[in-house]
This record gives sequence, C-alpha cells and structure tokens, in this order.
Amino acid sequence: MGYGSEHHGSAMNAFVFDQLRHDWTREEILALHEMPFLDLLFEAQRVHRRYHAANTVQLSQLLSIKTGGCPEDCGYCPQSQKFAADTGLKASKLMDIEAVLTAARAARDAGATRFCMGAAWTRPKDKDLETVAEMVEGVRALGLETCVTLGMLEERQAQRLAEAGLDYYNHNIDTSPEYYKDIITTRTFDERLETLEHVRAAGINVCCGGIVGMGETREDRAGMIAALAALPEHPQSVPINRLVRVKGTPLSDTAPEIEGLEFVRTIAIARLTMPKSMVRLSAGRETMSDELQALCFMAGASSIFYGEKLLTTPNPRENRDVALFKSLGLTAA
Repeated sequence: MGYGSEHHGSAMNAFVFDQLRHDWTREEILALHEMPFLDLLFEAQRVHRRYHAANTVQLSQLLSIKTGGCPEDCGYCPQSQKFAADTGLKASKLMDIEAVLTAARAARDAGATRFCMGAAWTRPKDKDLETVAEMVEGVRALGLETCVTLGMLEERQAQRLAEAGLDYYNHNIDTSPEYYKDIITTRTFDERLETLEHVRAAGINVCCGGIVGMGETREDRAGMIAALAALPEHPQSVPINRLVRVKGTPLSDTAPEIEGLEFVRTIAIARLTMPKSMVRLSAGRETMSDELQALCFMAGASSIFYGEKLLTTPNPRENRDVALFKSLGLTAA
C-alpha cells in the first residue's frame, strides 16, 4: 500500500487514502503529520476531488441569535458570563424571529447557501427551542441550508429540531479528550458525545470539529481528529477553527500562536481521514493571509463563513473574499 504515488519513500508506504475508515489511530494520524508538506497537500487535494467539486467553496453565514451570558467556562469564549467583566460583552435576549429571517434573506442575497444560528446556552429551554424551531422553518423556506448551535441537547429536543427540518446541528468537541479539561470544566467531553448521539439518532446531520492554537500539542490535534474520525458516522461537516484571541478570555495571551503550515496540516489531515465531510475553514480567517487561505483550500477546505462577523468575533469583509475567490478561480456554492 502507498500514498497513491510510487515515488514516495518506503517510510511512508502505510496508507491508502481512498477508503472510508473509522479506525484511524493517533499513531497513524501523527504519521500523517510527518509527511512531507507537499505530499500531504497533494494527497489531500486528490482525495478532495474524488468526493467534492474542484475549485468550489460553499459560502455560509453565521448569526448570533442569543449573545453572551453563558454559564460555561470555555477558555476561548468571550460569551462566558464568567469572563464578562474582562471582555465587556453584555448578554442579550433571544432575537425576534422576523429579525433573524431578515438577516437570512440578506445572507442569501449576498450569495450564502447555508445559514447558521448560534445561541449562548448550556442547553436550550423548551420554550426557546420552540422559537428556534420556527426560525429553522423560516430559514429553510428561504431556500437556505440550516444549522444551529445551542449547547447540549436532550433526545426529545433533537427530535423537535428534526421535525422543524434542521439540516445540521453544530456541537464541537473542541480538542482532544485529554486536553479538554484544560479548556473547559463546566461540561465533560462525554457529554458532548452524548449530544452528538442524540443528533444522529434524530436524523440530523452532525457538524462537529474543534479549535487549534489553544496551547495544545500536535498529539492533542491528532487526538481531536482521531476522536472525530472514530465516530459511528464521520461528521457531515467538520469546522476547523483557528483560535481568535479575544481580550479578557483566559486564552487571549497565554496560548502560543499556531504556525500557519501546522494549521494547514490539520486541514489536510481532516480531509484525508474524513474524505466525504465538508471541511470548514471557520474562525480565524481574519488574521490569515490570502496565501495561507489558498493553502487551506488546497488542503481540502470546502466551506467558509462569509460576512464581517462570526458570533462575536471579526471575519474578513465580503469584498476581500470576492477578490480572493476571483484570484484563485474559485466558484461560490
């Protein structure tokens, strides 16, 4: 077996990348990290083109429908009420349905095909979930793909969102199981997996990835990818976020910056281990050069968030993305 080219050295003759696997080990994933960078990108792009349209990137838009006041203590997140005194972020109430639909129409008219809604909750209350279900129905009626992230879900709540026609539920594992406790203490890694089980059982597509650049090791990044690739079904959507350092959060000045090519390697390895998944180049693009983003697309990233703002953090302006797509010959989908 080989990497798909007879020219690779014998030390790398370990994998065939055209097979769907759920048994990736950390050791294998760490071996992928050690591949020559150009070989890794070559294989990632080859696999990408087998399962996804070449030179095509999906445009998504993300809206915070309920900001701040979250009781969790995720060390990267400015929405935690535990860090509010330092971040200055004030909590807001759940948005009105019509205001959300107005934003969704604007996103659609700007070229987005997927509309994501996020609420800063540990888990939604049933009355709020009912409102979100109506938002989902309204956004789908506009012809947009829908995704929400609301925290942990009970089984019956996932079923209600499925009845509303929700396409994707986002619930990231964030990092490796071992490093997780250094980032979050208010919910466990296993609780995140439980929510993913409820989402899958309801027939909703899973959107699940993580954040890199939080001070984790390469072994932790391998552990995160291994955990995702070992799920009963690969997540249909895998967002890979680069830490956005928000002043006032614990990680704002403690985590070392992840090197750009190491970030690209993470994208490529997600593509190789979960070949059918949409790998999403998510938070952190604001500080990436056009060249670094181009390498991410070469590595298999197939979606970006479009618009000037994510939940609470900045994102590249639309005109910059338009220019980038034009220079790279990419088609928005």
